[in-house]
Amino acid sequence: MYVCLCHGVTDRTIREAAENGVSSMRQLGKELGVGTQCGRCASTARQILRESQTPDYLKLADMLAQPA
Repeated sequence: MYVCLCHGVTDRTIREAAENGVSSMRQLGKELGVGTQCGRCASTARQILRESQTPDYLKLADMLAQPA
């Protein structure tokens, strides 16, 4: 799903950035431009970033990354 229409950023892109070490909205803005133009995406992007940092999500992502 597109989160930031101004910069064409999806929820998947935000999750990938979180997996690569992005941990704040400031970093997300610098890396992807999220929340730097009209700002309408900021609350949704923040929520996705937080979800991506929860232990349950990290455990699931780790399980999915391993071959079956």
